[in-house]
Amino acid sequence: MADDHRDGDDASSERSVPDEGERSRSDDREPRRSVSDTSTLCSDGGTATGADETTLDPWGSSTVADYRNLFEEFGIEEFDDVLPNVPDPHYLMRRGVIFGHRDYDRVLAALEANEPAAALSGFMPTGDPHIGHKLVFDELVWHQERGADSYGLIADLEAHSARGLDWDEIDDHARDYLLSLIALGFDPEEGELYRQSDNRPLQDLAFELGVETNLSELESIYGFGGETDVSHMQSVVTQMADILYPQLDEPKPTVIPVGPDQDPHVRLARDLAARMRFFGVTAAYASFEADPEERHLIAAAHEELSSNVETGAPEDVDPVRCVEAADWLADRAEASTDDAGPDDGTRTDAIEKLRAAGKEPLRPRTRFLDRNATDEAFSALIEAIDGEKRVYDEHIDSFDLGLDAADDLARDIELDHGGYGFRAPSSIYHRFMTGLTGGKMSSSIPASHISLLDDPETGYDKVKSATTGGRETAELQRELGGEADECPVYELYAYLLAADDDELATEVYEECVGGERLCGGCKEQAAELMRDFLADHQEKRAEAEEILDDLDIDLDTERA
Repeated sequence: MADDHRDGDDASSERSVPDEGERSRSDDREPRRSVSDTSTLCSDGGTATGADETTLDPWGSSTVADYRNLFEEFGIEEFDDVLPNVPDPHYLMRRGVIFGHRDYDRVLAALEANEPAAALSGFMPTGDPHIGHKLVFDELVWHQERGADSYGLIADLEAHSARGLDWDEIDDHARDYLLSLIALGFDPEEGELYRQSDNRPLQDLAFELGVETNLSELESIYGFGGETDVSHMQSVVTQMADILYPQLDEPKPTVIPVGPDQDPHVRLARDLAARMRFFGVTAAYASFEADPEERHLIAAAHEELSSNVETGAPEDVDPVRCVEAADWLADRAEASTDDAGPDDGTRTDAIEKLRAAGKEPLRPRTRFLDRNATDEAFSALIEAIDGEKRVYDEHIDSFDLGLDAADDLARDIELDHGGYGFRAPSSIYHRFMTGLTGGKMSSSIPASHISLLDDPETGYDKVKSATTGGRETAELQRELGGEADECPVYELYAYLLAADDDELATEVYEECVGGERLCGGCKEQAAELMRDFLADHQEKRAEAEEILDDLDIDLDTERA
């Protein structure tokens, strides 16, 4: 989760998020859209250059070959789905730089209703903050300005354990990250800035989350093996605590702005949020347990068979029986030629469970599963459920409560009895910036990035030396147009230099692909804008010095 803008990806094992209802989407490749219509600027999940397929590794070093594959492979949803519901969206949203999300609609709904919401992201201080990090800085500030409790953290424990940096280096880089974040508009009086190593409540939460995490899981997700040191593993659990930290005071929708390489962290945090709950709340149809895919089949059988029952007084109508649903599913499987339905294994398992239940009535209900509840909390929940209910050793079935009301009730009981009541964290995903020399942008390759600490003239020179998406000659450029979608300089306009000016971003794009704009003039304009940006940023960093010095953040670590 700590974003040091590593463009990396490792497939590791991908865990499904419980009851997320992840959607599979087609993977039709298309080029990045022109931003010619500023009224319909939106994301398209386009491509990045120089990348490895859709493998995700938070400590890797490459980009994602096809962002659209992330929708199908990992259940990341298209940001287009929620963009119309974002009031005054940030230009990163309008231009498709932010291309995907998980459950971001929950955060939007909370902000719209003036209800508690939060935004958090972390930064691993392994080098200078650069313009790639500015994407996340801007996302935190934008959410803070719209009323979200915003958190910026320095992932110093991760930097020390995963990257081996000494504490003097970490201190220096931490200061630089915090100064740039404040200079870009983060209000530390309205939000919270902290270091992992100095935050005891965070460390206590990490310890509790570690109880719910095991070695085989970390091996599966991150590819850890016998050579992985324990501190590196501990840093993962600390990052999980970072993601859930905004909910320690109260459960609330929380968004984590990250690059897609950090998605394994987000998915593990969502799993842990569910595991820490006292109760799980799900739909059910009989006394036995069924997974989401099986429930989908059982629900279809119940709906079809219920619609065939003759109308009459409730006491005169025979309920649908489990064995009847099993027969219906079996008959439908034999008659069906639809290969797009559930796999045979899922159908077989559902049929077996229904047959084992025999003539038990098939009735829709809401189920409270006992995950970590104390005896007192379980008893309190039984008492709090109104209407018809059935109590079992490890779950309670309610026949009158809907899922949302049941989830609210379960959380209230949990909080009353000392639980956390975590909500699954949401996330938004931004594209990686291409390095100025092509390929990835890396803190360890100075020529590939522009540091937020760079002298304005240095920034100017780096842009002037950048690789472009232009043709071999000016004549071919005019004839064929440039390749703005493959151009690091155009990215500078879209991601940073055009700022809120959509007309400028549109102008640069269309003049480039139309052959009217040549690379020399385009780079000169970008270089001048970069020089102006850096000059302004250095002034604001100087002003932020006094603000940072007044904060209770130790930037002089006394460690060996």
